[in-house]
Amino acid sequence: MVRKVCISVIGSGNSDGTLSPEIAKIANEVGREIAVRGAVLICGGLGGVMTEAAKGAKEKGGLTIGIIPGENPNSANPYIDIPIPTGLGFARNVLVAYSGDAVIAVSGRLGTLSEISFALIRKKPVIGICTWDLNQLEPLEDYGYGIIKCKNAKEAVEKAFTLIRDRTTFQNTSSGT
Repeated sequence: MVRKVCISVIGSGNSDGTLSPEIAKIANEVGREIAVRGAVLICGGLGGVMTEAAKGAKEKGGLTIGIIPGENPNSANPYIDIPIPTGLGFARNVLVAYSGDAVIAVSGRLGTLSEISFALIRKKPVIGICTWDLNQLEPLEDYGYGIIKCKNAKEAVEKAFTLIRDRTTFQNTSSGT
């Protein structure tokens, strides 16, 4: 059995759940593109970008996992198929970042920045749309790819799949399989 590709989608989870129409549309399209390719969408399970991405994935028949900060699985947004209550608060950001084979950041605030950092530390591909630009702060070569900027959802998901495939090929080649 082949394991499904998992992509973590991170971004603004505004407390009131509102996003600009542009960011909402991008997040929804990212979710749709992930589902169309048969991958699993992982997110923090709450509002904002997380809701829009999960909604987009569900519109295309995708599977969604929400790693939520609290202990109540019912706090997940209605588009989450599998809520994983952690009781960890913001510490759950580590799990969101580590769970994906790649991470796509759409917009975002400090919680998103922490998830980007955790993903980079693990040398996971991080693709960004309208998000933080850490590449100008320090060289990120020690952290894998740095943040790869994309202009739209289709480009971002395509880049994620390319990097996951390349990374898997390299790991299989270097391990002798």
